[in-house]
Order: sequence, then C-alpha cells, then structure tokens
Amino acid sequence: MVANASRLDAIVTGWIQLDSVSGEPSLLYSDDAARPGSPRRRFALVTSWHGRRFHPDAVRRVAADSASLARVASRVGDIVRQGRYSGVVIDLEDQSRGDTAILVAAIRSIGSAARRAGATTVAVAIPAADTAAYPTRLLFPAADVAVVMLYDEHWSTSAPGPIATPDWVRRTLAQRVADVGADRLVAALPLYGYLRRGSQAGAPMSFADARRAAAQANVELQRDPSSTSLHAIQPSVWELWMTDAELLRVLVDQVMGLGVNRIALWRLGQEDPSVSQVIRR
Repeated sequence: MVANASRLDAIVTGWIQLDSVSGEPSLLYSDDAARPGSPRRRFALVTSWHGRRFHPDAVRRVAADSASLARVASRVGDIVRQGRYSGVVIDLEDQSRGDTAILVAAIRSIGSAARRAGATTVAVAIPAADTAAYPTRLLFPAADVAVVMLYDEHWSTSAPGPIATPDWVRRTLAQRVADVGADRLVAALPLYGYLRRGSQAGAPMSFADARRAAAQANVELQRDPSSTSLHAIQPSVWELWMTDAELLRVLVDQVMGLGVNRIALWRLGQEDPSVSQVIRR
C-alpha cells in the first residue's frame, strides 16, 4: 500500500462492525490516522460481517425501528468524526429481496450521519449479480456511488472455479450500468484466490501463498485459457484458482469498456507484485 499510495484516491483503513445481535457499531481495531504513506482520503467500512458471516437479521431488527436506527447511525457518525474519515463504504450483504426498503433506510440514515460527521462520500457495496436484493437504482440518492463487487463468481463454498472471469464481469457490470449509468459506479476487482481441499470450504489465498503452495506440491500455476485465471491442482489433495496482474489487466479493460472509470481492489496486501504496473495505468 505504501509503495502505491500516490496512485490511490482513497483507502479503507477503518472497520466499523455492527454487533450481530444488537446492531450497535464499534470500531473493530485501532486505526492509525498518521500511518506513513497513507492516502489523504481514508474511508471506514461499515459492515454486518461478524465471525465468519454477515448478519442480515441484525440489520432487519435495527432498521425496522426508527429510534434504534437513529441511534446506530449517530454512533457511526461519532466514529467517523473521531477517526476523521473522508467517507464510508456500507457493506450489508446477505439481505433478501424483501429487505430492500430497510436496506435503503439503513443506507440513508447511516450515510446522512456520516455526512454530518464530515464524510464527503457515501458508498454502498453490492454483490455483482444479485439485482433482486440489491437493485441499483433504488440505492440512490441515499448513496453517492455503488461499489459493484465483481468477485466470488465462485466462492469459498461453491464448486471450485475462477474468482472472476472477464465474460462474467462484463455481463454483470453491464446490468448495473444499464440501471444507473457508469458515472455512479465503482468496479471492485479481486486480488486474491481460493484453495479448496476436498469437500472443505475454500481458504482465501494471497498471491505469495498460492505460489508457495504450488512450489511445495511441485505443480505449476498455469493460465486457464477460458478464464485468464491462474489455476493449479495437486491431484486428490487440493485445487487452486488465483488472480494475478494479467487477469486484473483484462478485467480492467472490460470495466473501462463499459465506461466505468473508477476501480476498487479487494484487498491490498494479497496481490501479485506486478499489479502495481496495472495501477500505474
């Protein structure tokens, strides 16, 4: 992150977690505002993720009661003010189609409190393909931008497969562009991979970890021609799919071909070192 800080418009450094029962927000860990090399614009993530999953019921309980929602939003605002965050990314995943009204209410209330606390950008992270529970058009004007999470085409508990293929990225993002236009969107692209051992859930892998696993198993990380992803198999032991700089370059081309010129990366520290060449573009 330090090496590429000058090329980043903003970075998420704060993690505001909504309690899985009460929904009460707290800053999950200390965030050093003076970290050397950090971009001037620091954002906080506001999320219902806790433990190993999202907690949509907590969001439902809070958002269904106006007093509770106002209290939670006010507390988020306090954290934003104290942390001097320039923006928030609201990430409330695993909500259902029937939750649209409460989801929008939560985004509106939390976003308004964050703005009053000094945030200039309110972004909402949305699953790329779930247009039923996360209809793009209804997220505005509660949010300033929607961050379309163009990853986990195959996820930790799905069948093994690439994290994001160019065709899937183009197709899912095109739906969002058709809904609200390219200017309101940020395309979030992956930097990680998954290693699946038998029937176990896939373990997230950094690029360095993927190379190490392949070397230890004496197998080669090879380019899968149909997806542009890196792929390796240790027969009867594990299967690995990994993002690298070449795949990221192709995905960026797909995104920009749809007119979306703002890119987010999930998450820094896991990437192929050559990704810096793509960021320089």
